[in-house]
Amino acid sequence: MNMLMNVKNKKITMIGAARSGIAVANAVGRLGGKAKISEFKSEAEVKKDLGHLHDPGAVALEFGGHTRDFILDSDCVVLSPGVRRDIPPVQWAQAKGIEVIGEIEFAYRLCPCPIIAVTGSNGKTTTSTLIAEIFKSAGRPVALCGNIGRPFSQYVADLTPTDTVVLEISSFQLESTEMFKPRVAVWLNFSQNHLDRHKDLQEYFAAKARIFANQGQDDWAVLNGQQEELKSLGASLKAKVVYFNGAKKPAGIHNPNHLAAMAVAGVFGISPAICRQVFAQFKGVEHRQELVRVLEEVEYINDSKSTTPEAGRWALVHLNKPMIMICGGSDKHLDFSPLRALVKQKVKKMIVIGQTQEVFRKTFADVVPLQACPSLDQAVLEARKSAGMGDCVVLSPMCASFDMFDDYEHRGQRFKEIVRGLA
Repeated sequence: MNMLMNVKNKKITMIGAARSGIAVANAVGRLGGKAKISEFKSEAEVKKDLGHLHDPGAVALEFGGHTRDFILDSDCVVLSPGVRRDIPPVQWAQAKGIEVIGEIEFAYRLCPCPIIAVTGSNGKTTTSTLIAEIFKSAGRPVALCGNIGRPFSQYVADLTPTDTVVLEISSFQLESTEMFKPRVAVWLNFSQNHLDRHKDLQEYFAAKARIFANQGQDDWAVLNGQQEELKSLGASLKAKVVYFNGAKKPAGIHNPNHLAAMAVAGVFGISPAICRQVFAQFKGVEHRQELVRVLEEVEYINDSKSTTPEAGRWALVHLNKPMIMICGGSDKHLDFSPLRALVKQKVKKMIVIGQTQEVFRKTFADVVPLQACPSLDQAVLEARKSAGMGDCVVLSPMCASFDMFDDYEHRGQRFKEIVRGLA
């Protein structure tokens, strides 16, 4: 049992009042600590999130910026996943010797049960969901949380040693871990992502590799056997290493997400038969190649979870109808050019929105008809005009959503509203 942290009577200040901040504040309150939240946005902007506080009167709050006195009156400062470590409040706290940790690290230090942590450039949500479904089918209590949209801290006050946590974890979340030590760490794949946040691919790789940093001989690392960078990393790890997606695959199973989930199940002694049953019944994850409706014999598909070129490649490879593709969003300085041949082969028309319109125009205008639109609403209307019977209209942005939406879920929900509203 970890319980590396006692928050009783301690002042814990969360920077950021979004989902993670609220979850930390609620956990601190339940465990006898004093929760504080410092938020850069105005109170009105975060009102919806504040509605989820269990005991609003017991939480000290500041809005519209961070003040030194508020931050320094803390025993520990906890960062939301999106908060950078180079901001002034972090520097103030560190200068005074106040510990600064991420939300994942905070929850880990209070977690009494084994953790399966899943990272990778693509496929994290699907694989994490599959692992959780396999555990449920095997009759084992499981909490699915992390980057998937439900903060780890939301669960820690209720977990027992017989539970298992399945944690989807991003490079941002791994950056601010220190003692974090999952029983099983899964690295699905590695490709360019988040180059707006990381200096280069090496820094991004190093952030991801932190998932194994504290593991020992009793822990497990599950790695993609088809990626050379990950195969070579395996030799340097202290944990026991299992490779999935190698030359030998279980009969009839080729999807790397399924293979990874099966490898994790094997570590916990859960039978392949249970895994196969879960795969057969699995309907997929919301916002990941999700069929919204068929209208005038055109399929409308929500792939808003596609926030990288590699995720876009997955859609291009696996969807087999002529495609009107809606792309674009906030700029993570990624290179889309490796997709040129696939786009030329599979896409009838590309409609681009958001900050990256110009990047898409420069990359694809000579291989596919391309149209820029000022909004997602307009993009869906234009896509409908361009689609013929037997085509599919796919929102697969290959970019983050923060230029126009709160997150990829907000973007996907909006797409579904627009599509369902088409007469």
